[in-house]
Amino acid sequence: MTRTALEGFGKSLLASDEVVIEVTGNCMAVSRVLSPFVKRVVIANPLQVKAIAHAHVKTDKIDAGTLANLYAAGYLPEVWMPDAVTERNRRLNARRYQLVRHRTRVKNEVHAILVKVNSLSPASSRLSATARDFRRHLRMNALRRVSTSPRVAA
Repeated sequence: MTRTALEGFGKSLLASDEVVIEVTGNCMAVSRVLSPFVKRVVIANPLQVKAIAHAHVKTDKIDAGTLANLYAAGYLPEVWMPDAVTERNRRLNARRYQLVRHRTRVKNEVHAILVKVNSLSPASSRLSATARDFRRHLRMNALRRVSTSPRVAA
């Protein structure tokens, strides 16, 4: 469902309505879109909703009815939703983790190239000033030949 369609659905709801959705990959985004239109958006943990997990007939319509009944009875296990600041910090931390992993892959690739041309730096750290100076004076023909090969490490 597109954001526009979701907003259209939200506009059809009353401000006093409460919406229950199951955890999915995009439930946070759906919750953010629907929140301005309704009183409350509740996100249910499907692993703890035993009535749905053990139903004989599983359709979206039946699941929605079961979720509504459990919520109305006060038995719906909810998922904690982070506030905007916490969610932003989580995204930043996840992005930092990706960048650190990428940096490590690049450092390992440079190290593999240097091993392949028998030009390891005498410095203990591959990124120290001594190691950078050492790499500046390497024969670039050998490095180019190795770095353009399909597989760096054999």
